[in-house]
Parts: sequence; C-alpha cells; structure tokens
Amino acid sequence: MEEKIKRLLASVVHPETGQDIVSSGFIEHTASAEGKVTVVLRFAKARDPFAVKIKNQAENLLREAFPDAEVLVVIKEGGAAPRPEPKSQTTTGGIARVIAVASGKGGVGKSTVTANLAIALRNMGFRVGILDADIYGPSQPKMFGVEGYVPKAVAEDGVDHIVPAESMDVKLMSIGFFIKPTDALLWRGAMAVSALKQMIHQTRWGTLDFLLADLPPGTGDVHLSIIGELKIDAAVIVSTPQQIAVADVVRGVEMFRNENVNIPVAGIVENMAWFTPAELPENRYYIFGRGGARAYAEKSGVEFLGEIPIIQSIMDGGETGTPAAGIDSRVEERYRGIAEKIVGKVMKNG
Repeated sequence: MEEKIKRLLASVVHPETGQDIVSSGFIEHTASAEGKVTVVLRFAKARDPFAVKIKNQAENLLREAFPDAEVLVVIKEGGAAPRPEPKSQTTTGGIARVIAVASGKGGVGKSTVTANLAIALRNMGFRVGILDADIYGPSQPKMFGVEGYVPKAVAEDGVDHIVPAESMDVKLMSIGFFIKPTDALLWRGAMAVSALKQMIHQTRWGTLDFLLADLPPGTGDVHLSIIGELKIDAAVIVSTPQQIAVADVVRGVEMFRNENVNIPVAGIVENMAWFTPAELPENRYYIFGRGGARAYAEKSGVEFLGEIPIIQSIMDGGETGTPAAGIDSRVEERYRGIAEKIVGKVMKNG
C-alpha cells in the first residue's frame, strides 16, 4: 500500500524545483491502516508558497485512488531540508509501522516480550514481522522454533533479496540464521552495523502492518544504526520491577527522547512482575521487587503498558518455539492488552 501511495505522489511536482515530491524527499512518512491513509509532507521553508497547492493535489490523488479510505495529508514546515529518496534499493517500502522493543539491561525478557507481542498483534489481524537486531545475542530463531532455517536468496530486478523465515504467520530475520549456535560473534561495531543494514534492506519483507525490532540491551552503535535506517514510529521499553533494572530503563527512555533521536516512547512493560504458583492461585510472590517500572513510568510521564507475571507457559513456549501468547489464553490476554495500547498510541501519533 505504501509503495502505491508513493507511486501516486510521484506525479506531484514542486513548481519551484521541477522535481517530484517523492524523489526530492518531501515525503516524511506514509501509513495505511484501518481504512485510513496518512501522508506527512515536510517543507524546508517555514512558509513554502506551494505547500497548500501540493497538499491539495496529494489529497485529490489519494481520495481518487482510495475512495473508501479516510485521507489525511499533513504539512510540516521549517524543519530539516528534505532528503532525497535513497538511491540504493530497499525492501522496506511495504512496512507500515516500525516498533522498537528495547531494554536498559540484559536479562529482563525483552526478546520474550517481543515474540509474544508479535503473536498478540497477529491475533488482532495484523501482518507482523520481527527484525532480530540483537546482533550479539539473537534469540528469535529459538523463540519461534526456526533455528535450523537457512535463508535463500531470490533475484528481483537484478537484485538479490533474502527470504525471511516464517513461523506462526510471523516473518523473521535474524543474524542467528547465518551463524552456528556455538559461534561467538567477535565483531566490531562497524561489522555489526553493516550486517544489520543488509538484513533491513535486503530482506523480502513484503507487506507488513508492524515490524518489531528486537534491539540489543543498552544503547550503542546498533541502536543508532536502526534509528538511521528505519522510520521508527514508537519505542517500547521492557524492564523488571527491581530498581537496578529501572535505573537502566531511565537511560533507554532518555536515548529515544534525545532531541537528535526524537522517537516517541509508547510506554514501559514490567516483565516478571510476580509469580503465582498453580497450587496457590490467590498468592503473588514479588521475586524481583514490586512495581518499580510502574513507579518510574508514572514519575517520568511515560505510559505504563502493563505487567507480565512469571508464568510457566511463557518459559516453556520460549524453549519449544511456540510463544505462549499463541497457546495460553492467560498470556494472550495480557499481551493483547499491551498490544492494543501500543496500536492506539501509534495510530494516534500517525
């Protein structure tokens, strides 16, 4: 859908430059979901005399092409100069929304949250993919039971594209598909970033409503590379309740809030919030502390998306390659609640 939108808008020419608004970089963002088509046009001039004319032309074209959709064209003025479309071919044009899933530190269950969140979104009817960007500790092949998958290359228009794995109707790309499980990745930052760029731009993603990017813990080169290569719509931060984890969450939130990054934080998920044994269903044991992530969210003005307790099926699902949100109604209910909040926030911002 996004590619069709851009093809339509490529017929709109800026009278001053004589170039179409797609190739000359005036399209900041496009999205299509739930009967709504949204396009954001960014003009470098604070009062570009042709802005309204171009906006009207774009709206008319889109309404004609999508008569049953609500069309919204937004003008942004006075920002950074428009960047031309990249010359290198990319396969990301069919991705409507990108959600980064991050954590301040390792061991908080970020990859497990990513996998189950993907299944919850799938259950809601969305087309979903996962980019396993945790270069040094890829977990998604194990989470979805596709550890032995060997990616194939297919040629399209003279360019080789990588075919992603697919499990439980979720498309997956991971560096784990290209290395042995026993291999240690002794890569410098530049090598990791180069591999990541290749996975982003050469994977044959097709049409996706959501791509979840499972980021490495902390902040660093890989995070900056993802931010530079993908239009990220929102970030989700995963933490456990104890203060030592929450202290690192602060750094993660501030990274996305940095003026040079400026990515909305959709909210915080508190993972491993408590444990309830099956034989004592009324009891809750707060093994990793209580409510630290929620308290930070309330203090910092970030939405608290929800709590995920320690449930046996979540661990079992990660071991057997079947995320629990697809087989356990208790888990699915919690992740669906979180997914609904994220979708609502992203659609509102879009």
